Formats: sequence, C-alpha cells, structure tokens
Amino acid sequence: MIVSSLIALALGSQQVPPPSAQATDPTRLEDVIVDARRLEEAAEAYVDLVAAPARRRGLARWHDGICVGVANLEPALARQIADQVSDVARSLGLRAHEPECHPSVLIIATTDAARFAQDFVAIRPVLFRVGSPGMDRGSSSLRDFTTEDRPVRWWHVSMPTNSETGMSAIRMPGEVNGDGAELMDYAPITDVASPSRLSTQYVDVLKRVFIIIDVDRLNGATAEQLGAYVAMVALAQVDPEADTGQFDTILNLFEDPALAPSALSGWDRAYLEGLYSVGSESRRINQRSQVQAVASAIAGAYRGSTVDEEGAAEH
Repeated sequence: MIVSSLIALALGSQQVPPPSAQATDPTRLEDVIVDARRLEEAAEAYVDLVAAPARRRGLARWHDGICVGVANLEPALARQIADQVSDVARSLGLRAHEPECHPSVLIIATTDAARFAQDFVAIRPVLFRVGSPGMDRGSSSLRDFTTEDRPVRWWHVSMPTNSETGMSAIRMPGEVNGDGAELMDYAPITDVASPSRLSTQYVDVLKRVFIIIDVDRLNGATAEQLGAYVAMVALAQVDPEADTGQFDTILNLFEDPALAPSALSGWDRAYLEGLYSVGSESRRINQRSQVQAVASAIAGAYRGSTVDEEGAAEH
C-alpha cells in the first residue's frame, strides 16, 4: 500500500515539551462584541485572512463525513488526535467513520516534513494535482507545500459538485460519458434546475486532505493544542500564509504556543460553525458574497452561543 511505503520514512511520536510563560493576549472574539456591525466586520476580516479555496472556486466543505487516519505516532497520541478531529467534525453535523475506513483525512508525522512531502508528491502526484480545474490551489501552492519550512503543512483537494445530484460538475481525467466518438462524450453532463445570475446549484466539496507534521518543529505545543490545530486545517481550507496574530486563534500556535489557546478558540469554533451552516448561501456565484455569508454565519453562531450560555446561567 502506497501510504505504508511512504510513512516508513517518518519517525514515531515525540514527547512535546510544556508551553512557556504567557506574555500578551491577542484580540479575543468576546472583545469585539460592541455592536452587531463591528462583529460582522471582524468576522469578515477573519474569513478574508483564513480562507484559501481552490483557484477560482468557492469555499469548500466536507459534505457528509470524514475518515481520519494517523500514521507514525504512538497509538495513544494517534488516537487522541484522530478523536479530536472526529469530535469537531461531529459537532458540525458530519459523520466521523471508524477504522478501518479509507482515510479522507490522512495525518502523517515525520522528522523531515519537506523531504517527505517532496517524496510523497513525486511518487503519487495525481493524489495532489488530479488534473481537473477547480480542485486545488495550483502548482505554485503545491511547490510551497513541498518546500516551505513549516511545523505542519496541508493540502486540500475539493471537487465542484452538483448539489442536486451529488455528481461531479467537471470531467475527471480519463472519464468518458459515451463511447468516446463525439467531443461531447468528454464533457461532464450538467443539468441546471433554475438558472440564475446570482447563485448556482454547484457547490465545492472537500474530497481529501493530507496533513504532515514535523515532530522536530512543534516548539513546545501540547498534544491537545496540536490536535485542535490539525482539526482546524482538516475541516476548512486554511491559508498557511495567513497572518492571524491579531486574532485569538489556534492558528497562532507555532508563533508561540504559550500565547495560543489550549483548544479551538471562539473565533475558530465560530468560523467552522459558520462555514458549515451557510446552506444555500454557499451557492453564491460571487466569491465576495460567499465570504460575507460565512462572516454573517460566524456572527450568528457566536451570538447563538452567548445566548445559550446566558440562558444556562439563569437556570
């Protein structure tokens, strides 16, 4: 099996040192709740920073469920990380399959992540660049995936999908609808139920994500923090270059683990809940409209959580 042959290059689990003392606090979600307008603006800024969809496509989500596989970590730690990712997925309404399912989220630990990523891509390039448009962030981003020096790196593959039928909206390499005699046999068959200039029946669905952890570069992150970080980048297309220092988010983990939250922060939870609750708004043709819809859902998710907390406190 290809995954087994690749992960033989990597090492097992490493002890993670405790975090250092905390110095300053970044802006937390609660700090911006002055009025609805300010919350909406802050949420939109967060989406702009974090979101990294495939080229010329909208924000992708897992449609039904995920299967998490973890390789080259000690069993207890591997299970902890898999459970953290799966638990967050379930909280978003997704199914999390139990082993021995085929991993759609593959997490691999190693001591030389860049070299491992290069070997992985070289051996099975079609897993990363499928060959159809709108499924990934392109060759430049893939080059960064294999060469940049990062504690954790990830690569998402998504697919434009007909939300009415669940069928792919693009032709996959080698796919033929008929006998191949006509040019149209090589085009995807798409039926438009209700034509619109503002929205489309096509959505972007995550198909797989590869996450590679460099165990020598964890910088004092705890296992719980690492699991939360991995969950965030497994369930959403996150920009690895995003400068999120102004927000209280687990994405700041490797800037300074002592300053990062111990789990998914309010921003992180609200972002994921917003992403997975936008419903028909995810079908907006204009990407800016999609961002605004997710930002609005983030604000709504946060307001809902504070109402629930206040209600619970009264009882």
